[in-house]
Parts: sequence; C-alpha cells; structure tokens
Amino acid sequence: QVQLVESGGGLVQPGGSLRLSCVSSRSIFSIYTMGWYRQAPGKQRELVALTRDGRTNYADSVKGRFTISRDNGKNMVYLQMNSLKPEDTAVYYCYAHLLTDYWGQGTQVTVSS
Repeated sequence: QVQLVESGGGLVQPGGSLRLSCVSSRSIFSIYTMGWYRQAPGKQRELVALTRDGRTNYADSVKGRFTISRDNGKNMVYLQMNSLKPEDTAVYYCYAHLLTDYWGQGTQVTVSS
C-alpha cells in the first residue's frame, strides 16, 4: 500500500509559479514510476509529468514550464510550475505505480487574475 499526500496548491496570477509536493507513506526507492496528473472541471484526467527509471515525460502543454523532480531520501515528488496560465487550472493528483496504481487526494491549482 502506498498513500500519497499532495500539498502546495493555491491561487496564483497568470505568469506566476507554484511548487507542488507529494509525500509517500513508504520509501519511493522501489517506486520507479511516479508523476502528476490533473483534471479540470468537465474534462478527463490527463498526464502532466511522469518520471520513470530516471527519465521524464511531459505533456506538450507544459513542456518548458513545468519540471518534475523526486527526492528518494525524503520520499517526495515535486512539480515546479512556472509561467502558469489560466488553462493550467485544475485539481492536480500525485501518482505512483507499484504493482498497481496509487493516487493522492488532489490539490487545487487556480490560475486567475
């Protein structure tokens, strides 16, 4: 079992930055795949960024603006979000795969002036 808890969401103006954090209830040394998804109102959940076996993948819409990173020693995964746009508004979910999929409860990110 893996429990994931996100933090760091909030309200930010367009062009601003936020850093999301996700802490795992167990060591993530053996969790090769971790990442972030998001779901906007009325839309399906979509991949934002993924780290797998040391490689990273990003949705085209966030490339060059978002950066995913992990700290295995702290059991943490981060999502640094820069140059935020209104269309980035969504609930952001931390994700881990270890034999099965695990999700956090989500953190709201609202980009608005």
